[in-house]
Amino acid sequence: MKCQITGKNITVTDAMRDVITQKLHRMDKYFVTDEEVEAKVLTRTYKDAQKVEITIFTKMMDFRVEVKDKDLYAAVDLAIDKLEGQMRKLKTKLSKRHKENLGRAIAFENFQSDEEEAQNDEVVRVKELALAPMELEEAITKMEALDHNFFVYLDSEDEKLSIVYKRDEGGYGVLEVVSPEVKK
Repeated sequence: MKCQITGKNITVTDAMRDVITQKLHRMDKYFVTDEEVEAKVLTRTYKDAQKVEITIFTKMMDFRVEVKDKDLYAAVDLAIDKLEGQMRKLKTKLSKRHKENLGRAIAFENFQSDEEEAQNDEVVRVKELALAPMELEEAITKMEALDHNFFVYLDSEDEKLSIVYKRDEGGYGVLEVVSPEVKK
C-alpha cells in the first residue's frame, strides 16, 4: 500500500510518518497483493484534540474514516479499527448477495463476518423524489427547512443530479453526478 501523509496545522515529523505508515501496513493483509492500493492520511491539530482522516482507494471502492482523539496515535488506532469494521460490514453484505464473487480488490477471507451488523442493514423505507430544477441556494434553503444533513436536487444551471450536504467542519459540499466516462 502506498501511503501519503499530510498535516494541517501540524508538521508531520519522520517519526510520526513512520508510526502511521507502520500502523497502516497492518491493513495490507486485507487487500489483494497485485492490487494498486493507495492510502491518504490527513492529520489536523485542534486546541483540545487531534484529528486523523484516512482514505483508502482500491479499484473496487474507497474506504474513509475520520477520528478525533486527544492523542494522535490513539486516533490512528481507532481509525484503523473503524476501517476494519467497515470492511467487515461490507464482507457480510456482499457475501449475502454474491457468494461466488466477493470482490477483486479486497481479501475478504481475512475477515470474520458480523451477522448482527447485517441484520441492521436492511432497507426500511423507500422514498420517491420528483426533482424540479432549482438553484443551489434554494436547495440549501429546503435542506435547512427539512432539518436534513443533505438534499437531492436537479441543478437548474447544468441539469445535473446534485446533492448538497452539511460538512462537519462547517459550510456545505455539493456532489454532482456524472457518468464514469466524464469523470476520467
